[in-house]
Amino acid sequence: MKRFLTALAAVLAIGLASVTNSWAEEKPADTAAPAAAADSAAPAAAEAPADAAAEAPKLDSGSTAWMMTATVLVILMTIPGLALFYGGLVRQKNMLSVLMQVFVTFSVLSVVWVAAGYSLAFTEGSNFIGSLEKAFLSGVTPDSLQGVIPEYVFITFQLTFAAITPALIIGGFAERIKFSAVLIFMVLWMLAVYVPVAHWVWGGGFLADDGAKDFAGGTVVHINAGIAALVGCLVLGKRIGYGREAMPPHSLTMTMIGASMLWVGWFGFNVGSELAADGTAGLVLVNTQVATAAAVLGWMFAEWIFRGKPSMLGAASGAVAGLVAVTPACGFIGPMGGILLGLIAGVLCFWAVTTLKGLFGYDDSLDVFGVHGIGGIIGAILTGVLMAPGLGGVGYPEGITMGAQLWIQTKSVLITIVWSGVVSFILYKIVDMIVGLRVTEDKEREGLDITEHGETAYHS
Repeated sequence: MKRFLTALAAVLAIGLASVTNSWAEEKPADTAAPAAAADSAAPAAAEAPADAAAEAPKLDSGSTAWMMTATVLVILMTIPGLALFYGGLVRQKNMLSVLMQVFVTFSVLSVVWVAAGYSLAFTEGSNFIGSLEKAFLSGVTPDSLQGVIPEYVFITFQLTFAAITPALIIGGFAERIKFSAVLIFMVLWMLAVYVPVAHWVWGGGFLADDGAKDFAGGTVVHINAGIAALVGCLVLGKRIGYGREAMPPHSLTMTMIGASMLWVGWFGFNVGSELAADGTAGLVLVNTQVATAAAVLGWMFAEWIFRGKPSMLGAASGAVAGLVAVTPACGFIGPMGGILLGLIAGVLCFWAVTTLKGLFGYDDSLDVFGVHGIGGIIGAILTGVLMAPGLGGVGYPEGITMGAQLWIQTKSVLITIVWSGVVSFILYKIVDMIVGLRVTEDKEREGLDITEHGETAYHS
């Protein structure tokens, strides 16, 4: 484990150094662009007011109705989708604890988002973080628009992203963490990790300026959560008996139901990220479906070949891996690229949760890093390849080559890994000092349902 941590630290240090050098080299060209744009626009200055008035955004009722539906679909992904998916994977004595952690995390972060998270992520501030201009939704009215939809709808849609991302982390330290520690960590993590990365990518921050492509959350959601889960399982340590005692999922039926809800709800997650009902939304729809289906097949056949039998758990895990991998790419690639991406993600995520996890011996209880972390990295990086027109993608911005976009995507991945890893580690240590992270050995053996919540999922 020490070798693993040392190697990880070395990789992160190298990545951060290369990114810093790259920023320093690219900054002069970036700062010259606004002046050139202003010069070219000067002759038309007199016509600007009339043009601005003509192009003022108007509410689109069709897109608004779709975005409300998409928001509800993402809520379905979390409660009950993610809750049941995770709940079925743990042992019977911890079923309710996982349901409670997901359910209450989603609830408390909904409140934190409207209080401060939205403003810090989506208002103008610096390249690093937004401002508190819209804290407690100050200044937002029913007439406020975000593009062609009401701002209240946009706020709630983004709320679902901000709430499900920390909930994903729960799978990394399931079955051994205090409920009070979960709540404190989730609030701190959303504000200190999720919000800055969301601003960098979607709120006008430096990764957006750099040209990073993340349509619906490969870096913001999945790499972010996957790295935090990996750090969490390392900080808390292995479950009692891990590697010596069998710890099979107690209900694969519930896991399959949860995975199916995730698949259905993910269309709100990905297609909704277009923020409109248009042609790009249709492209995202088909990409999400075929990439997920291909990942199911990739994982299933890999498992069949290397383990002798295809399992329901493997098929469900493959579906989630495909959904994760296509998330950053879904608006930039073509359907054939989506199928290829899904197949790659299915096979590599299977390798990650079997071989990689076994090689380093970390106890990522529900394979958050192996599926969300690895799947997010695959999707984010391959976006830079599969968006090429020759591969069916939408093409690159003017002056950008495949190699340049690939490097931009890789930088965004490295930056997210470094930020999430370092800050998450600090937050775990802070929470440990405040309330302690891990339950006692006796409580862990008895199960968190009884010891943390005083109830049981089943009565025989």
